Amino acid sequence: MPAPGPQPRTRERLVPAERPPVPVRAALGPPEERAPLAPSTLPQSNARSSGLFDAVRRGEPFQATIHPSVARETPILEIEHLDLWYGKAQALHDVSLVCPAGKVTALIGPSGCGKSTLLRCVNRMNDLIENVRVGGRLRLAGQDVYARSVDVIELRKRIGMVFQKPNPFPMSIYENVVYPLRVDGERDRRVLDEVCESSLRSAGLWDEVKDRLAKSAVALSGGQQQRLCIARAIAAEPEVLLLDEPCSALDPIATGRIEELIHQFEGAYSILIVTHNMQQASRVSDFTAFMYLGRLVEFGATDEIFLQPALKETEDYVTGRFG
Repeated sequence: MPAPGPQPRTRERLVPAERPPVPVRAALGPPEERAPLAPSTLPQSNARSSGLFDAVRRGEPFQATIHPSVARETPILEIEHLDLWYGKAQALHDVSLVCPAGKVTALIGPSGCGKSTLLRCVNRMNDLIENVRVGGRLRLAGQDVYARSVDVIELRKRIGMVFQKPNPFPMSIYENVVYPLRVDGERDRRVLDEVCESSLRSAGLWDEVKDRLAKSAVALSGGQQQRLCIARAIAAEPEVLLLDEPCSALDPIATGRIEELIHQFEGAYSILIVTHNMQQASRVSDFTAFMYLGRLVEFGATDEIFLQPALKETEDYVTGRFG
């Protein structure tokens, strides 16, 4: 029987400005006890205005600010000059960033800024939308995701995805988890049983459902359904895990459990998460990318983005002055 996964790492809380800055990711605890991120927690601001809003208004190119900390990491995903159009409407403008291997990268920004669109480019989910056109390059472990030779089905086996709203299949809990293996042709019951148990353990759900694996997955609570979807996503042992606002429909307790899972998965998976919750981004991520109107604005280590952003626009957003 596979052993439970590693225990979640604790994260330090933000401290007042007069103390030396520490990592922004807060210690896990009951969500209602977590201190909100407040402007007073920021040290003296050295942020400069980037001219972002003027550039957007005039339709001019905008050069994102990338912190040097990013260059010290080994990338698993490399996005270069990515553009995307829905028909004639351009949704992504010249986005370039990397996602460090084994780390959690958060995409933040106001609604409609292109976060989820960018996430869906990684496993080519946008291919399913009519009149979508993509320019630029996106590489997974050095392989061009949009190359003609790429098998999209095989690509999506390497990239697991969990959506904003839990989407369990109308079948048993067991069959939900082993579905990726069934599609791949696996029929050995022993293998399926082992993967089901190990995936549910990794998702923190095994003890809650081990006696009702034959029951319908749609009878689970919302938080349990989302963890089941995570178990299904990791059953195929993907290299990258995409999380599109995985906690937006959940209560604080279920949200805390999902965040604990993200901490446990760090190192085992490279995670790219979209979130509207600034406190959540600060708690769970190692790197944060701020986007606005389809443009990457600033990208760096999470403690840099939240404590010492280079740009005034980033500082205003993470401290709640706009957005």
